[in-house]
Amino acid sequence: MELGKQIKHYRKEFGLSQDDLAEELFVSRQTVSNWERGTTYPDIQNLLLLCQIFDTDLNQLVQGDIVTFSEILHGADYNRYERHSRIMTWGMFLCAILSFPLFYYLGWTGIIIFLILWGVSLYYAHQVDRFKKKYDLKTIKELIAYSEGKSLSKIAKREEKAKTPYQNILIVAGFTVVSALIALLVAGICLFFFP
Repeated sequence: MELGKQIKHYRKEFGLSQDDLAEELFVSRQTVSNWERGTTYPDIQNLLLLCQIFDTDLNQLVQGDIVTFSEILHGADYNRYERHSRIMTWGMFLCAILSFPLFYYLGWTGIIIFLILWGVSLYYAHQVDRFKKKYDLKTIKELIAYSEGKSLSKIAKREEKAKTPYQNILIVAGFTVVSALIALLVAGICLFFFP
């Protein structure tokens, strides 16, 4: 982690102790110590303040750590994507399972509960879609490669681009059929056991 070394170098060059720098940044001395040891990173606001204090630009301050920063950002983005995907999947699954019981047994209250659940699922589906657009990931193979920190070759990208329209149609059709079958199964079970 080069950033910690850079902070320490500039701090000493300007004749500042860790306490002095911490006071300038409104953080604790321990926070400055953690930055210098490379155990934590300053947030963007503190990075900009460090640039002002040390009279340098951001590129100079973070030289050597650009790759690390991008890995951290991509990792955080991917973790958020996975969380949103799980919430979306469970939400849609619950919509399929609970639709009939909610409508049949709870009437309007059930419809309202279903619409809330459906709305939450759609919100997270939108978040997943935004992530995929941000990194230009259209197919399952591209998502898997991204999750492994790899990228597809130009030929593989072209092949995947050709599959995109078919995969999208198949995914939507498959999801619709599975959801309908689950809803019908639950409806049959509910009517059989709880008429």
